[in-house]
Amino acid sequence: MSQTSSSPRACPLCNKDAATPLPQYSRDEWRIVECTNCSMIYLQNPVDYVALEEDYAWEKTYAQLDKERNRRKSWIKRAARQMRLLNYRMQGDPNNRFLKLLGPGNILDIGCGDVERWCPPFVPYGIEISKAMQKTADAQMRKLGGECVLGAGAEAIWDFPKDKFDSIMMRSYLEHEVQVAKILEGSMHCLKPGGKIYVRVPNFNAVNRYISGSKWPGFRYPDHVNYFTVKTLKAVAAKAGFDFQLVNRHKIWLDDNILALLTKPTTP
Repeated sequence: MSQTSSSPRACPLCNKDAATPLPQYSRDEWRIVECTNCSMIYLQNPVDYVALEEDYAWEKTYAQLDKERNRRKSWIKRAARQMRLLNYRMQGDPNNRFLKLLGPGNILDIGCGDVERWCPPFVPYGIEISKAMQKTADAQMRKLGGECVLGAGAEAIWDFPKDKFDSIMMRSYLEHEVQVAKILEGSMHCLKPGGKIYVRVPNFNAVNRYISGSKWPGFRYPDHVNYFTVKTLKAVAAKAGFDFQLVNRHKIWLDDNILALLTKPTTP
């Protein structure tokens, strides 16, 4: 199995090295730290991309984590979770929920997994690092006029032409990406002017994180490498040149996730 990085990772927001350890949120060999310069929270010793393709593929780590959590839950909590999932599914397909936010056209789903979420008027494209999931997603997307490529998001995104996409989906993705600046720069390159990125990431400032401590569900080792607040997410977006809009502003402190739109300006 691949090892962690041989040298400490710099802050993904400001690129500084100085960081304060957060042992209360670290586990085993995984070191969660806070940047002393900009307060970004991140995993200092992530695994390499090769390990994420197979050894730490999402479908493997999530299945194990879900098993551990279910073992600790009462039947009441498990039933409540199933009700939440049922309610989410009853909201309708993502076309209805995202068409007003993103608009129609070519959509790039980064970290798409093996589930095809889109149908006309979206034309789906994807990037997936897990070999097994990419193969399944590619077969589905090609039937709809798109494709799914295999690779790390920050690397593979540069293979797409400039201004190709009308929108980009980063749903439960950016918390996994070591090269935050590079993926956003690549998104700026291949997104059309006025195009939008939908971002969903765990909210480190959520009330539930303060209450749950190290048992907060936003912690995932080692595949969650960035732990954003609204402030730090807005900062990384601005650094890449995007306008920032918080979607769930009305309930942000109660929400375990940050939902945001990043918009590429129409003029340079």
